Order: sequence, then C-alpha cells, then structure tokens
Amino acid sequence: MPYSHLNDYPADIRQRAARVRLACFDVDGTLTDGRLFFDSEGVELKAFHVHDGQGLVLLRKSGIAVAFVTARTSVIAEQRAAELGLEAHTAVKDKLACVQEIAARLGIGLDEVAFMGDDLPDLRVMAQVGFSVAPSDAHAWVRERVHWRTSALAGHGAAREFCDLVLAAQGHAEALLAEVTRLQGERIEGTA
Repeated sequence: MPYSHLNDYPADIRQRAARVRLACFDVDGTLTDGRLFFDSEGVELKAFHVHDGQGLVLLRKSGIAVAFVTARTSVIAEQRAAELGLEAHTAVKDKLACVQEIAARLGIGLDEVAFMGDDLPDLRVMAQVGFSVAPSDAHAWVRERVHWRTSALAGHGAAREFCDLVLAAQGHAEALLAEVTRLQGERIEGTA
C-alpha cells in the first residue's frame, strides 16, 4: 500500500521537502519539549522522544545529512547525536554561519537545507534555507514565519513528522516500509 498521506500537504511543501539534502535541528524546544531540568548537583537533564530519533536515523540512512545546531552548551545533545550517528554543533553563537559551513563542506546549497527550530535564535537561519519548519508549539513569532508547522508538539514527535514528510516526498518511505516488513517476516520465519 503506498504511503498515502503525502497528498495531504500543499504542493509547495512537498516540493521543498523533496529538495532537502541537509536537515538541521535546534535542540531545546524542537527535539525536546523546551523544559530544562537540573538535578541537585546542577547536572542538566533532557528528554528526547524515541520516534524523533528513529526519524533522524531514517533520514541519515536515506542519504540526507542531519545535524543538531544549538546555542546551548549541551553534553546531552552531543551524546544523543553521537548515539544516532549525527553531527552535533553546540554552543553555536551564529546558527546561520554554522549551517552555511556544514552545507558548504557537504557541497549543498542553502535551497537544499531544512532547518527546524522554535524561537528567535533560529529565525535568521530559517529565513535563508529552502525549507523552514517549526513544531506546532513554537513561539508565535517563529510559527508565522516558517514554511511549514508540524501538528505534533516539540519533543513529542514533531521532528518525526518532519522526517516522515521528507522521506515520503523523496520516495524513500515505501522502500523503508518494505524493508521493515521483509526483515520482520524473516525474523518470524526464523523463529518458527
């Protein structure tokens, strides 16, 4: 059965998603729900949604470069990116310059870059890339200036919703679903 909900998106959004070769993500308020937790020792804690992680890995496996770009110094974001096999750029003062450097290193034009963010530090880069995305609960000033908003909340599947859109728009969704089904069938047959 074909991945059917792709036609639920406007044509210009599908076209932008189809061009993405580099997907960059802010962390706090985009990959997390934006809350910061500190233990009694002052150690920062974050919660990431497993669905978002799966989507990020699927992008990478489909040949799309993925990077975290955050203004905060965050060992946790670096660890999460490493766990997923992704680039992490933390303590970034100029997100646009960082994204431009990543894109140039990879030979990718800014029109082929997507950036997902939620607040004012993300706006400058979002205004320059080919596909700007915000979680549904991003700050209003950001929500009204992006190409597309997810229906999911930050840290609750918003990144996965974006990843699924890109994968479907680029024709990867059906192959990924077929591969998962084939592998599950092999496991079931091997256990009988």
